[in-house]
Amino acid sequence: MSTDLNLAIQPNDRLKEFNFEAHNFEVAELWKSFEAGRPFRTPCILGLNARYFIASELANPEGVDFHSYTENPDVMFDFQLRFMRWSKFNLLQDAELGLPSKWLLYVDFQNYSESAWYGCPVQYFDGQVPDTHPVFADCPEMVMEKGIPDPFGGIYAKGKDYFERFKERAGKEDFLGRPIEVACPFIGSDGVMTIACNLFGPEFVCTAMANEPERIQRLFAFINESTIQRIRAWRKYHGLPEKQENCMQADDSIALISSSMYRDQILPHHRKFYASIAEDRGRGIHLCGNATRHFKTLHDELGIMAFDTGFPVDFGWLRQQLGPQVRIYGGPHAELLRSAAPEQVREESRRILTSGVLEGGLFVLREGNNLAPGTPLENIEALYSSARECGIGG
Repeated sequence: MSTDLNLAIQPNDRLKEFNFEAHNFEVAELWKSFEAGRPFRTPCILGLNARYFIASELANPEGVDFHSYTENPDVMFDFQLRFMRWSKFNLLQDAELGLPSKWLLYVDFQNYSESAWYGCPVQYFDGQVPDTHPVFADCPEMVMEKGIPDPFGGIYAKGKDYFERFKERAGKEDFLGRPIEVACPFIGSDGVMTIACNLFGPEFVCTAMANEPERIQRLFAFINESTIQRIRAWRKYHGLPEKQENCMQADDSIALISSSMYRDQILPHHRKFYASIAEDRGRGIHLCGNATRHFKTLHDELGIMAFDTGFPVDFGWLRQQLGPQVRIYGGPHAELLRSAAPEQVREESRRILTSGVLEGGLFVLREGNNLAPGTPLENIEALYSSARECGIGG
């Protein structure tokens, strides 16, 4: 089954007059050249998730909220299709735009599933993403009382039901004449320190790292081993190899600690984690916040070759630290992109692109980090035009 492009476009779409065929051909060639280490221009992408779309009157005129989106797999499935269609006809970036070759859906439990797996209840807040409360703050060791949780228990039992429902529907439905594919969920992690902060609270974690290192190390080791076993089980369930190429993980909370504390107390857990689930090739990490002081250690000790950055970042200094062969993703602060005028977005983007970060070519311009709800489409287009005008080949 196929659908005429004009039938997929809606009257209010920003890109309704766009040349999708030419754009998609150029983008495919761009990423080929980037993967070969010789990009002919600087790519520009956007970090998108349901948070942006749920808060947008343009993308979500029905007013679907996070509770209804999260608590019903069919609502999640249908809403993702609608916001993916909207993004492909409204958000300019170096990705396939217009009707895609396929729609890729995913079971979306945001960033709370790991702490919920250990027993923290999920809470819903008006106008915000769901989250959990650190219920083990008063007695952290209670998290270990029942041993490592069942990889398919708790919230992941719910996640397995959602995944199977998604697969069932994808097997017999299409959307606008294009097939639907479902990504393999629950094979990544937000990181050992970040999970600990979600379980026990950041005050306990940081204080214990300073005053009770042996105690917190037992907790870190339990979390890390649990995470490894869970990812291995889910990879086996999906029929995937035990170790992943191009493995991108995270641990935002290391922005809270010094370089020496990271090396002494967190690096050994990261080393074990990557050795357990990642091939040596293509290791990456996502780190929000002011964490660049750790990047050279991550590169030298763990072989990290791709860094997805947040804010603040001195991009010229970072390129000098990491060298020309490392991939760096980043750009203007997400709040600047949301609230500034388009010319201010261009000015900040130009500043970043002329900082020296383009040495070697392996830089991807994006918001730093994750597109904020309410970001004007004009500012997204200013970001994109800056990559074309001031990046490599600009």
